[in-house]
Amino acid sequence: MKTNTEKFGATPHQPSLWTRADALKVRADDPTTTQPLVSADFPVLSDDVFIWDTMPLRDLDGNVTSVDGWSVIFTLTADRHPNDPAYLDEDGNYDILRDWNDRHGRAKMYYWFSRTGKNWEFGGRVMAEGVSPTAREWAGTPILLNDRGEVDLYYTAVTPGATIVKVRGRVVTTEHGVSMVGFEKVKPLFEADGKMYQTEAQNAFWGFRDPWPFRDPNDGKLYMLFEGNVAGERGSHKVGEAEIGDVPPGYEDVGNSRFQTACVGIAVARDADGDDWEMLPPLLTAVGVNDQTERPHFVFQDGKYYLFTISHTFTYADGVTGPDGVYGFVADSLFGPYVPLNGSGLVLGNPSSQPFQTYSHYVMPNGLVTSFIDSVPTDETGTQVRVGGTEAPTVGMKIKGQQTFVVAEYDYGYIPPMLDVTLK
Repeated sequence: MKTNTEKFGATPHQPSLWTRADALKVRADDPTTTQPLVSADFPVLSDDVFIWDTMPLRDLDGNVTSVDGWSVIFTLTADRHPNDPAYLDEDGNYDILRDWNDRHGRAKMYYWFSRTGKNWEFGGRVMAEGVSPTAREWAGTPILLNDRGEVDLYYTAVTPGATIVKVRGRVVTTEHGVSMVGFEKVKPLFEADGKMYQTEAQNAFWGFRDPWPFRDPNDGKLYMLFEGNVAGERGSHKVGEAEIGDVPPGYEDVGNSRFQTACVGIAVARDADGDDWEMLPPLLTAVGVNDQTERPHFVFQDGKYYLFTISHTFTYADGVTGPDGVYGFVADSLFGPYVPLNGSGLVLGNPSSQPFQTYSHYVMPNGLVTSFIDSVPTDETGTQVRVGGTEAPTVGMKIKGQQTFVVAEYDYGYIPPMLDVTLK
């Protein structure tokens, strides 16, 4: 198997590398890059459903957008099953942890609305049952296209396979709330090709999901980020000198890290409507470092491209580690080269005392970071936990050059709009 730098040959750009040397700089519990502790007495958005990945309605420039004064978020959502015999323990008690851990198999796209950017009201399903071509509706991005209320929802259609798709509908407002109408015809866009991006046939544990379309502030073209893995049969990748980086003596052994092949993918639209796409080589690869770079997204600030992605402790490769949280990189141009923020890439991780308290962080251009509550310990040993499935407290973060700093904490699920669109 060729090295990462050899693999892509003569391409429009060479992928930037998140190296093992970078990852060795990750430090958990640095107060400037650590999510504040979430209390175990957190409020729950709904007793009827779990929610996790949160996708604020936005425009193609990344601005979180309200409509006629109504803020709107889309969430991955699954019903809770407190009375289902399949989720009762031997004493007849609801096993919420097992129910929570099974949620991905029944994930659907729902929406919520609010006048205040918090205290979200339940809206319901975005698409009617049977509209989506696959069993699961996984994360993506809702884009407000115009003042007629048209919305393109890009998302991941999963099982069978994994396909980046989109569906168009409209947001309708009244003085009492928000409705989603249309969203009846799902258009497949593209799948992993096995040449740049790994397919399920190459690796049963592959990832290909999380579309995030955007308009490049410099060339004005329509692009899309997504999560992927570098193409090739599982276990065949080589972790070479470039992927290892400048490590100190004693850290040259990469163990079985060839199995970790995450990348941040990019595609460019061939048309103005985002119906026809061409995949390009990855912007960033993490071969030998990590196996997941989920929900990639940009913040455009000070003429720079700030690339953020989320990842887990358990997806790190042998010999390197880091907390669940959001990682970031910065470049002066869209195609890089990218360097890790804070020297390591870690931007906002969970504290080691509550390693699973939050996940699926989304960094907004106003410096606010939203996420969901996964599970919070309820005893000193950490063996007893309270499952979340709800919005976490929003965190305020400042970006300065190649560094980031946690500076504030806000209410649960606080996602204020950056601009308001009046519908015509």
